[in-house]
Amino acid sequence: MLKDILNAFKSTTPSRLRTEDARVAMAALFVRLARSDEDYDASEKILINKMLQFRYDLALDKAEALRIEAEELESKAPDTVRFTRLIKESVAYEDRQSVVRDLWGIVLADGERHKEESSLMRLIAKLLGVNDRDSAIARQSVEK
Repeated sequence: MLKDILNAFKSTTPSRLRTEDARVAMAALFVRLARSDEDYDASEKILINKMLQFRYDLALDKAEALRIEAEELESKAPDTVRFTRLIKESVAYEDRQSVVRDLWGIVLADGERHKEESSLMRLIAKLLGVNDRDSAIARQSVEK
């Protein structure tokens, strides 16, 4: 599965990911954002596990396995643009809005908005095709 996703990164033509590939790509985007401030700790891993459990209706062990697989993919992926392109091609706009909300949850999980996380978050929202207004609404819903 990782090989399929990594090969999709190299392709210049759009590709449709299988459902499980899209899940790994989504989880890898969560991991990339969590790692962006160079403080990827147990609490962020737990949060990502919970998000994956909720988003995909997974048992904890399956969510954790998905996160671990995503960590490997994230460490090998060349850039964020290709992650977001694959997700944008596979996920409807309304679902991408909820992805942005989850991503803001990762940014704000420790009660601080680190410069690196905020900068990457703005890029990700734009690349996912989620406009600034909808991203701000998602952030505000997490802040409440």
